[in-house]
Amino acid sequence: MNGYRDADLQAAAEAGIRAPSMHNSQPWLFRLRDGAIEVVADQARQLAVADRSGWAIRLACGAATYNARLALAMRSRPAEVHPRPRTDESAVIARLVPGPERLPTYAEQDLYAAIGRRHSNRASFWPEPVPADVRIRLIDAARSESAWLDLLVGMTALAGFAEIASSADRVLRRDARYQAELISWIHADDAPDGVPVGAGAPLPEPQDLLPQRAFGHRRRAPAREHEPEPLVGVLGVAGDGPVAQINAGQALQKVLLTATSAGLATSMISQPIEVPTARDQLRRALGRTGYPQLALRIGYGTPGRTTPRRDVADVVVRES
Repeated sequence: MNGYRDADLQAAAEAGIRAPSMHNSQPWLFRLRDGAIEVVADQARQLAVADRSGWAIRLACGAATYNARLALAMRSRPAEVHPRPRTDESAVIARLVPGPERLPTYAEQDLYAAIGRRHSNRASFWPEPVPADVRIRLIDAARSESAWLDLLVGMTALAGFAEIASSADRVLRRDARYQAELISWIHADDAPDGVPVGAGAPLPEPQDLLPQRAFGHRRRAPAREHEPEPLVGVLGVAGDGPVAQINAGQALQKVLLTATSAGLATSMISQPIEVPTARDQLRRALGRTGYPQLALRIGYGTPGRTTPRRDVADVVVRES
């Protein structure tokens, strides 16, 4: 089996950079080594305060790995993924090795087509519920990547989650260093990274059920409520080490692309994961033996726009 070439690396990187990352920090690099494509954590972009453990960078690079997988499948060159393959270089998140050549499946084509449309939508969603068959597709997407997605059903479960998430948000709001770091990633709308001012949610109001990060100063339109009963999903995996978090990132991206393909909007809620006590409360509330890795807000909303990305040339590393 021939190894990957420069054209494969380019395609993988072009798809990989469209993955989500905390504060749109885009902490990834892509390189070709010995015929395989490696997704490498750009540790210069690791959030020093919000991501001291490296959880968020591994989740983001895992999501980028999934996008790269889809791009390679579209070239009839699907990859076998080896997470954390190098004991001498912990920054290598995943190594993509060519598998048997085959045509892409219809499912892969649909998910690949959704990569360019996926973005975090922090605006209010419409009241229309997500149909049962679409919910099942989201759950199956997580399960196919060895993860689980618990969709919270009923106001009791939702209110319990909201209390945990809001408590965690208050903890983070009181951390001056955390807030300073967050503000440093609020950039102009045409910046290549960070969260554009125009992409932030309206300022939170007391009646809001779920916490929203204050990425700007825009207020909600009069008489416009944030959705009173949003659909919330909690994504988790059995373990909590680096490999488990990388796998969770791949599952996260498959869930997000499945949602986008179904016409849904999504945004991510990480506060209850970032605060250890809140995360443990959430795990116990779900009755799970595994570990929550991220929460998602899911629904139908007014289409927004994708956030800018760094140039592919800035993230591709070619061995000399």
